[in-house]
Amino acid sequence: MPVLNERAYLEHAVRSVLAQDVDGPTELVLALGPSSDGTTQLAERLAAHEPRLRIVHNPAADIPVGLNTAIRASSHPTIIRVDAHSELSPGYARRAIQTLERTGAANVGGVMRADGRTPFQAAVARAYNSPVGLGGGSYHGGTREGAAESAYLGVMRRTVLDEVGLFDESIRRGEDWELNLRIRQAGHTVWFDPQLAVTYWPRESWIRLARQFRSTGAWRGELVRRYGRSNGLRFFAPPALLVLLALALVVAVLQLTGVLSGVPGVLASVVYLPLIAYAVLVIAMALAPGRPTDPPRSARERIWTLAVLPTMHLSWGLGFLMGVLRGAHDTVDTSRLGTRNTPLP
Repeated sequence: MPVLNERAYLEHAVRSVLAQDVDGPTELVLALGPSSDGTTQLAERLAAHEPRLRIVHNPAADIPVGLNTAIRASSHPTIIRVDAHSELSPGYARRAIQTLERTGAANVGGVMRADGRTPFQAAVARAYNSPVGLGGGSYHGGTREGAAESAYLGVMRRTVLDEVGLFDESIRRGEDWELNLRIRQAGHTVWFDPQLAVTYWPRESWIRLARQFRSTGAWRGELVRRYGRSNGLRFFAPPALLVLLALALVVAVLQLTGVLSGVPGVLASVVYLPLIAYAVLVIAMALAPGRPTDPPRSARERIWTLAVLPTMHLSWGLGFLMGVLRGAHDTVDTSRLGTRNTPLP
């Protein structure tokens, strides 16, 4: 579990991991980044009372570096990647290991079930759980078990990780997708099991959400530079939306100033149609009722949905275009670092 500034979530995440019931010995290795909110002290207190909890340090604060450090420090043949912003459902580890054995897969993942404690976080969670929000990857609500492109978090065979070379430490976001690409290229299978579920707690504020998605988009752009069409078409939808929006603004200015008028002006108005369709889709998402098992949606959550979806898509699209054009370089996710623009305290 890579950890950085997660005081509000760490204890719940740790408890959900240690409560897993599996045959044989287990351990949880925390890769601690240089937190500034008391997370390190909390982790040390937890480790002092739990012999299965181990700590390694990740001064660089990069997720793939922390993951590799923790994996190298671990001692068992199955690696279960977990996140400090998530909670494993009861029976997750046992079911995942059984699926590994049943399918012969190298990596098994399940559904990322986002949840929220505030109206804003609930709106983000609803976007995460919808194909409209994150593009319809199987782990965002898929129901059919089978081979997959990637896996959320992942339950992996240590032998395969050693074979393909662990996580690429030059990639700060999207490292899981890139690892699963190498696993598949090596002839192994990545498997999706919808019976596996992990609760994920999204970012708690608008600015943090925007920072997260801009960084994620930049690294997806970097992955497109490196791997081209190995990336799915859905990754190109947010930058296309951003380009359309910019084009529509240019057309609007030309029409308002009279530079573009008559038949050409009417024809140019076609650019507004997909944006109108997108606006209708966002409004429909805001007004739609939740699932029968969800609590009633508040008015504040519905209003936040109107801001959350465009923020996710446009921030991701902006980051993607920057990543494709100039590379991600040292782009980092600053969404858990207050106003800082560097992962160091």
